Amino acid sequence: MLAEARALDAADPLREYRARFDLPEGVIYLDGNSLGALPKVTADRMAQVIRGEWGEGLIRSWNSADWINLPQRVGGKIAPLIGAAPDEVIACDSTSVNLFKLIAAALRMRPGRKVVLSEPGNFPTDLYMIAGLEAQGLAERRLAPRERIAEALDGDVALLLLTQVHYKTGAVFDMAALTRAAHEAGALVLWDLSHSAGAIPVDLDGCEADFAVGCGYKYLNGGPGAPAFAYAARRHHEALEQPLTGWMGHAAPFAFFDDYAPATGVDRLLTGTPPILGLAALECGVELIAEIGIERLAAKSRELSKFFRTCLDRTGVELDLVSPTDPEQRGSQLSFRHPEAYAICQALIARGVIGDFRDPDILRLGFAPAYVSFEDVAEAARHVAEVLETGEWQREEFRERAAVT
Repeated sequence: MLAEARALDAADPLREYRARFDLPEGVIYLDGNSLGALPKVTADRMAQVIRGEWGEGLIRSWNSADWINLPQRVGGKIAPLIGAAPDEVIACDSTSVNLFKLIAAALRMRPGRKVVLSEPGNFPTDLYMIAGLEAQGLAERRLAPRERIAEALDGDVALLLLTQVHYKTGAVFDMAALTRAAHEAGALVLWDLSHSAGAIPVDLDGCEADFAVGCGYKYLNGGPGAPAFAYAARRHHEALEQPLTGWMGHAAPFAFFDDYAPATGVDRLLTGTPPILGLAALECGVELIAEIGIERLAAKSRELSKFFRTCLDRTGVELDLVSPTDPEQRGSQLSFRHPEAYAICQALIARGVIGDFRDPDILRLGFAPAYVSFEDVAEAARHVAEVLETGEWQREEFRERAAVT
């Protein structure tokens, strides 16, 4: 397997990009779907921002270094990665905050309707944000199994909120078909792209999506807690009224008026002062992913996951795959069910193979194609087989749950 993996790496058109990430020696990193690796250029950029722009420029850098336009600039660079126009995307806040803003805005745009439809098992923050608005009497949460989403769309649904790539299984929704079904029912659609952006092709404008959010710290490699992004289709800009009317979303923030007036376009989704350090780091990751290209990244991702399954099959070890078997129907990950998934994950981490665990029984391995190699994949499969065959996961230190995993 190792010889085959090295041959695949030698023929990989993306092989040069691995060297542009800071990857620890002796680590096989299969958790880029939770926190992307550090681009080497980011450290230099951060030093420039901290020592030069902040240290030397001080407050002048809002203008001289163009800090004030970073949300728009970074959003504009994310836009082509998700099939949007630059003036439809803004980088700001967190995914959770952006969800709140856009759910509330969508409800205001559909008076007489209160239902926000999603699926059970969606990422918790998506469901929590609906519940928070429901507690205020502004929304009504409705959940339907993914295979019955379309039939749950009726005249009471104001908004369909779904995550395009499921965080546990990696299963991908048909964005175009569900968006069309929602529109036919008179509802708006908000897509969570947290496991899509930077990993698989997305065409928001092409499928006539209404709104979208996504995070910057996974496949966009923006760093821990990186700013998120929000998308609003241009046709909705004038009607868009988001509830967090902070000063940066004002039409004239530096006029310091007492009364709020929204900015034009997607800028009205801004709230508070932009986090310049986070945005500067995110910009580096976004530029690198854009340079590689989403189509090439997605193609390699499919090959990596297929090769992992091949390698694992050759070991004779069987794991219950819960991700779709068709690579075209899943994101850049493979998820396996095992009653001792937590302990297996910890045993792998001790060996330097960093994947992650999702409660209650999912071992999740992400294949960030910008820097994961085929040799990484072959070695990871070998380690998985050895951990299972030897019963190494049964050691007490691997079975004791940590507070954070």
